[in-house]
Amino acid sequence: HGALIPDNPLEDYEHGSEEAWKRIWALTPTEAVGTKFVYTDVGFLTLAEVIRRVTGQDVAKFAAENIFQPLGMSETGYLPGEDLRARAATTEKVDGKWLRGEVHDPRAARLGGITGHAGLFSTAGDLAKYARMFLSNGRVGDTQILGQNTLSEMRRPRKIGDQKRALGWDNRSKYSTNRGELFSSAAVGHGGFTGNGFWIDPELDLFVIFLSNRLHPDGVGNVNPLIGRIGSIAAAALREDAPVTETENVSPDSHSPALLGVDVLKRDGFAALRGRSVGLITNHTGLNGEGKRTVDLLHDAPDVELVAIFSPEHGLQGKLDESNITDTRDEATGLPVYSLYGKTRKPEAEQLAGIDTLVFDIQDIGCRFYTYVSTMGLALEAASEHKLKFVVLDRPNPLGGVLVEGPVLDAGKKSFVGHHAIPVRHGMTVGELARMFDQENKLDVDLEIVPTENWRRNQYWDQTGLVWTNPSPNMRSLAEAVLYPGIGLLETTNVSVGRGTDTPFEVVGAPWVDGRKLAANLNQRGLPGVTFVPIRFTPTASKFADEDCEGVNIIVVDRRAFQSVPVGLAVAVALRELFPEDWDRANLNRLLGSDKIHSAIENGASLHELEQLYAEELTEFTKRRQQFLMYP
Repeated sequence: HGALIPDNPLEDYEHGSEEAWKRIWALTPTEAVGTKFVYTDVGFLTLAEVIRRVTGQDVAKFAAENIFQPLGMSETGYLPGEDLRARAATTEKVDGKWLRGEVHDPRAARLGGITGHAGLFSTAGDLAKYARMFLSNGRVGDTQILGQNTLSEMRRPRKIGDQKRALGWDNRSKYSTNRGELFSSAAVGHGGFTGNGFWIDPELDLFVIFLSNRLHPDGVGNVNPLIGRIGSIAAAALREDAPVTETENVSPDSHSPALLGVDVLKRDGFAALRGRSVGLITNHTGLNGEGKRTVDLLHDAPDVELVAIFSPEHGLQGKLDESNITDTRDEATGLPVYSLYGKTRKPEAEQLAGIDTLVFDIQDIGCRFYTYVSTMGLALEAASEHKLKFVVLDRPNPLGGVLVEGPVLDAGKKSFVGHHAIPVRHGMTVGELARMFDQENKLDVDLEIVPTENWRRNQYWDQTGLVWTNPSPNMRSLAEAVLYPGIGLLETTNVSVGRGTDTPFEVVGAPWVDGRKLAANLNQRGLPGVTFVPIRFTPTASKFADEDCEGVNIIVVDRRAFQSVPVGLAVAVALRELFPEDWDRANLNRLLGSDKIHSAIENGASLHELEQLYAEELTEFTKRRQQFLMYP
């Protein structure tokens, strides 16, 4: 009882059907039930034989009588007749003969063309009839084709390790690269080796059928990305909440660019600050859509007095990768610049002299331990203590506002890299976070958010029409920001995450890592939307400066399927599994902020077990944050 191997040797089928079945019966399961997902043709060969023994009919006759004929699928079946063969697409040449209307799979061919794993021919019209039945609770008119219990089991995803499969269908596994990005979690589907894809989404009342002969003429070709793209377009047409996908070429020409909070403030005549004496918390990212500094806009604004500037980690210019940054003065305006990453991290009374309003305008990247939100949280506390108004000039979350990932910060672990009880990837803007901090910490601040406009939660930064500014020295692209919540978790341990290279957070490694082993371990997990390439690199600064390291280059191949924190945790699980004596994980919890997850990693838990440990608190957070969300 368990999984059979994917395929037994082709030689086992060279001596006729009877001998082939003897060799199949001699196989033994390789994995216990429920422990590992294996895509096995042998398993479906065996299921067809079960049908034959139970019903006395081969799978072709049984399927025809119970499925195809009741549905009117007259062009579907095994061993198509001459008329249908003439309409079939040619695949490739085998033994000097073009295959057309004949099963391509060599094992199925040697078993006569009627098997449980290959050899079924159909048309888009017939498959549409099946899909409509599937979406109609198994009924066609007054005829119940599939029972409710059967249909429920066929639709229900099973999570085995990092893979999700339904009964006979794919759901979200390493083989679901032809899955539409915008399908719901209820979607099930399957591909075909010769170039087919078939997905049904009960939640969207949608089906997508794609039939091709991708093997023609030379046996190679890949249509899975195209199938997935078609599925995404179809789903987007039905979903009111559908994210704009990367295939839709979003630009200022096709979608109005997002308007930053500072631009809204200027457009509205600086009304929120009229007659106010302002302390501005900002850095080099405090630019409007035209690239002008918020410092200069407020300094020149009528009826607004800019008294002082406060800068966060990395300083006003965003170039300092060091602690204990000193106070300075802004050259253009002559205003004092008080460092909130030096002798103090919260504005002090003497620095607030003559100020009645604090304004926050810094670009965050959507990760709990990125310290700009901590600076805002501490400044909110100062505003509460000194009875100041607090205005947030809001900005889009570059990672979008839909996905939330990772454990929620443990109670009692508040720090500068964990200001509030939020998950690692929080999916909120700084304005939304300010509302949460104010209410949940009972600060009772006179808080006003100047919202960004034309931004939807499902948009990443590249879909806003806005210019990217590196928010910190090692956050040099959106690609690195997408990786940061997961990979950044690891940098408190004895691995390099690429600081001191041209690609921070795109690589992980150490002198003691075997890059090939690590890449193989991670790739076999089938993590959605990502692949790992073994590499060698030598950082010029930070951890392991000037030392040769091996590790992996992390490449996001499908951003909509990719989840950064699970990938970071998967790397942690792999390091614990492969290099338990070399990997020093004592400080892993500094950014992770979860004792139970840290302990589980230490004790050898799987990624699935880790995700289950924080699933409930993540769900609770999504409910908590709902009242603070400002954007659709």
